[in-house]
Amino acid sequence: MMKADIGLIGLAVMGENLVMNMESKGFTVAVYNRTTAKVKDFVEGRAKGKNIIGAYSIEELVANLKKPRRVMMMVKAGAAVDALIDTLIPHLEKGDIIIDGGNSHFPDTIRRTQYVESKGLLYIGTGVSGGEEGALKGPSMMPGGSPAAWPHVRDVFQAICAKVEDGSPCCDWVGENGAGHFVKMVHNGIEYGDMQLICEAYQFMRDALQMTPDEMHEVFKAWNESELDSYLIEITRDILAYKDEDGKPIVDKILDTAGQKGTGKWTGIAALDEGVPLTLIGEAVFARCLSAMKDERVAAAKVFPKTIPAFEGDRAAIIEDIRKALYASKIISYAQGYTLMRTAAKTYGWNLNYGGIALMWRGGCIIRSVFLGKIKEAYDKNPQLQNLLLDPYFADTIRGLVPAWRNVVATAVKSGIPMPAFSSALAYFDGYTTEKLPANLLQAQRDYFGAHTYERLDAPRGEFFHTNWTGHGGSTSASTYTA
Repeated sequence: MMKADIGLIGLAVMGENLVMNMESKGFTVAVYNRTTAKVKDFVEGRAKGKNIIGAYSIEELVANLKKPRRVMMMVKAGAAVDALIDTLIPHLEKGDIIIDGGNSHFPDTIRRTQYVESKGLLYIGTGVSGGEEGALKGPSMMPGGSPAAWPHVRDVFQAICAKVEDGSPCCDWVGENGAGHFVKMVHNGIEYGDMQLICEAYQFMRDALQMTPDEMHEVFKAWNESELDSYLIEITRDILAYKDEDGKPIVDKILDTAGQKGTGKWTGIAALDEGVPLTLIGEAVFARCLSAMKDERVAAAKVFPKTIPAFEGDRAAIIEDIRKALYASKIISYAQGYTLMRTAAKTYGWNLNYGGIALMWRGGCIIRSVFLGKIKEAYDKNPQLQNLLLDPYFADTIRGLVPAWRNVVATAVKSGIPMPAFSSALAYFDGYTTEKLPANLLQAQRDYFGAHTYERLDAPRGEFFHTNWTGHGGSTSASTYTA
């Protein structure tokens, strides 16, 4: 009997499409689903006549696999993954590999890698990005976990993933334990940021410039031929042109409350844990939260009615300024995301390849864009680059974009148009490029009310001082910690 190259558990949309993708690349796949009727429907329907073996129990799935066995789980993140791992372990033997292809939270993947390795098996937690179409035609894949597992899954992963123009696969080993899922989480955070930036550009054009969806469609079409060439700009272009059955733009009929699955929130929490100013992505998450408060916003709009003044300047010039401001803000978002990855790599002992990560995101995934090629070049030139803004190409680019960026944010503020992501990106840029921030006063305040101490400009770093500000505070100071 022919044995399968890999097994996959979980035949929802992503799972099914990954199986079809693997089979189309010459692999035989064994499939299992807890609701076994799904297995029957799949093998007798979409998978009929293909090298796909239906299994109706975990035992049958494992029995159908070549050794070392490779079992990929495509199930809901959380308790379901732990339960499935515990179900699988008794049926596997030393050297077999369990793969989690879901959107698991990286601390869970760190814990699971250790647990599965303690049983003599190997574990991979891989981010898979690109949605259902990516799963079928070639996703971006970000695997991490047991390094010894990588040579055994590399052939499958690099065959099924997206490829860039020169044929390079959008999949490579990311790092130990939870590194793959961490990088996928940051990818999703950046995705939140990119989407929010596009929405703010759209709102400015809709509310200040009074543009129709058809007019905005033309703008996004032109932008997609510029440095902003990306999947999200492309789909925005198409959405704006899409008409409902009555011939009116469907975008105007969609309720303005956004949903979220939590990965953007996780990115924000990780940034707070690491003490990294991930301000743009944080604002993008909060913007979704604010959008969900629809009834309150409708009531508040009646309490604070406002008329957005009609724009009186050169429309073509301000549209070009919006494009430049969007590009500048996007650079900030990626700079912040990369700072988070660098900081977390130190915390968790990961050896991340930053240029390689940009390459993994160049194709297949939701944030794929031409711009990522420039990030890869920056990290290839200097793997130790502290911040994307310090790379000569990006520094030069930002310098040219700043006047337009300031103009757009200032115009929005004066007009009463919220642009939280554009404006927080600009505030970060201004803060990051300011030699002397007002934190000296902040440290004085902390020392005044809590004896938290401070460092001095005229003393070596690491030496702490306390002032008895009131004359009756005493000289005892509190211990310090840095976030």
